[in-house]
Amino acid sequence: MAFQLLIYPMLDDRMTTPSSRWEVPVWTPRSNEAGWRAYLGPLFGGDVPPYAAAARAADLRGLPPAYLMVGSLDGFLDEDVDYAMRLTHAGVPADLRLYAGAPHGFDGLTPGTRLARLARRDMEEWLARQFAA
Repeated sequence: MAFQLLIYPMLDDRMTTPSSRWEVPVWTPRSNEAGWRAYLGPLFGGDVPPYAAAARAADLRGLPPAYLMVGSLDGFLDEDVDYAMRLTHAGVPADLRLYAGAPHGFDGLTPGTRLARLARRDMEEWLARQFAA
């Protein structure tokens, strides 16, 4: 694996962070639970392996560089910021982009806005650097 490109990723099935309980536009706590239940099936609420929910990984050393983008009104905010910090502490280059006032999926919902264009440009520039390396 050359890099991790994580666009407002869903990383923690436990849903215990403050932002995971926010009643935000687009992806509510109910949507989040439904998503995890659909993805994990019988593992939901039990012993979930870290390859299925990255927030459960105890050791992040050796992972490839990561780009994470998330909006400040996204229920995944806390888990995405935490993952970026944990990657950094493990010596993994992590580029975290936080978009003020943006909900989950903002770049797809309003693709012509200045913020969506900025997010797309940021991601494309990061990808270009990865492919050039």
